[in-house]
Amino acid sequence: MGTITKQLIIFFFILLLINRCANQLPPGGGELDFVPPEITEVYPVDGTTNFDDDYFEIEFSEYVDKRSFKDALFISPNIEGGLDYEWTGTSVSVEFLKPLDKDVTYTITVGTDLVDLNNKNRMKSSYTFSFSTGNEIDRGMISGRVYSDNTDGILIYAYKVDDGEDTLFNRKPNYVTQTGKDGRFTLNGLGKAKYRLFAVKDEYRDLRYDLDQDLIGVPNQDIILNEIDAAFNGINFRMFKADTTAPRLLKAVMTDERHILLTVSESIDKESIMHNNFYIVDSTNNRQSDIKYVFKKPGKEEEIILVPDAEYSINDAVFLFSKELKDTVNNIYFNDSVTLTVSDKPDTIPANIIATFPSSRNATVDVINTELKFSFDDAFSKMNIQNYITFTDTLNKDIPFKLSYDDDATIIISPINNLKAEKDYIINLNLIGFIDAAGNRQDSIYVFRFKTISGLDFTGVSGKILNVKQESNPVLVLENAEDKNVEYQNRITSEDFNFERVTAGKYMLWCYFDADSNYQYSFGWPQPIKYSEKFSVYSDTLKLKPRWMVTDVIFNFK
Repeated sequence: MGTITKQLIIFFFILLLINRCANQLPPGGGELDFVPPEITEVYPVDGTTNFDDDYFEIEFSEYVDKRSFKDALFISPNIEGGLDYEWTGTSVSVEFLKPLDKDVTYTITVGTDLVDLNNKNRMKSSYTFSFSTGNEIDRGMISGRVYSDNTDGILIYAYKVDDGEDTLFNRKPNYVTQTGKDGRFTLNGLGKAKYRLFAVKDEYRDLRYDLDQDLIGVPNQDIILNEIDAAFNGINFRMFKADTTAPRLLKAVMTDERHILLTVSESIDKESIMHNNFYIVDSTNNRQSDIKYVFKKPGKEEEIILVPDAEYSINDAVFLFSKELKDTVNNIYFNDSVTLTVSDKPDTIPANIIATFPSSRNATVDVINTELKFSFDDAFSKMNIQNYITFTDTLNKDIPFKLSYDDDATIIISPINNLKAEKDYIINLNLIGFIDAAGNRQDSIYVFRFKTISGLDFTGVSGKILNVKQESNPVLVLENAEDKNVEYQNRITSEDFNFERVTAGKYMLWCYFDADSNYQYSFGWPQPIKYSEKFSVYSDTLKLKPRWMVTDVIFNFK
């Protein structure tokens, strides 16, 4: 064989190897790939009985990230001995390293954590198939949906429970699946048993619920599957953080002789942000003094500003005490204290308005239940404060009003009577009357102009809600999909419902059974179990336009 012929053979052999290697890699270049991966074939096929192999296979529509496959793979019930993975192109063979148990139905789930290799697109929904090592296969099924701002990565834990058992989180769940992008899930291959389900944002991916770390959704009931009822549809979850840790004082530093910046471990309830909930002890001079004012620092949930009623020396040992600190889920810590870092820097800056509600730019308000809120960067004396406020229309006619306070640095002005629609109004705050603890004030007037809107600018929705019993104490909620602070609630006394004077936008309509009659949805508690309140969500997002009422909505509670 000549030299040239040998070189040609070697050249073509190298080309063949390069081509084979190239076929094992995802294509590069071109348009971005937004198509999620899919499972196109599995072995064994779903529903196989008398399975006696030691592996299963999955074929994908494209190359997938191998690490994400391992994170997205769930086998129920849990197996012992581990797994071995062998990849060939777009398929994977998964070997069981120990024999499977006899007469058991196994369910393989590939969750939505699986991503493709090319552009990290998540699989759209979980894929599940089941097989049995015996003559029969379990056909039980439970399906539902998780409602959350972000359903990515939420796992559904299913535990087999016995009557009275309430220590489920000490072990891994019997069955696991993962929600799709829309929060929907299905558990297949379930046997006859009583099940308790939880939705868990499992941050550590260890199939253990971590109370201090993971978000959780608690069921409204346990589910029993038997020969007659082998399927259950429509169990829903809402996610929350089951916080059991009470707030604590972390640090107290005087920014000047009249202000203490207090840092707490978490956001605390409004009831705790009161001047009489705090006091200061000067241990050097053996004296105790009060706090004059207290208010939250804007934009900082864990920071509070306190205004002391006395002055202190930077050479003294001074401590700040709280009588009780309560967070938003009623965890309470009593009699906490922290060292106070003292400052003798004088306070020379008067209180300034830093925010208004509504915003001062193109401010518009409703004529009913009108509230105008003004937030300052410092607390001020409330003595005779009303004498420094005027509320008029454009003809300079006085509008009677009343005052209330969110805290010692926020004032709320409310007209006593309903305002007139489509009119302009003016509020003047003479800041010379807003005197801080150091006696600072400023000789200026803050002018706030706003317009009332016409009732025609509102929208609304009406219709019927079906399959709701009045003894269940139903509450219907219209929740803005883009601004969670905009929400309307109505107690339902008949199947007819009506929401009026609604701000235009996109809304979710849902209903819950207010079992504890507190007019708030109760999320329940994971352990010891306290079931959540049952709820159902209307299937479509409502697009409510100004000056247009949506009617004849039929909401079938499921």
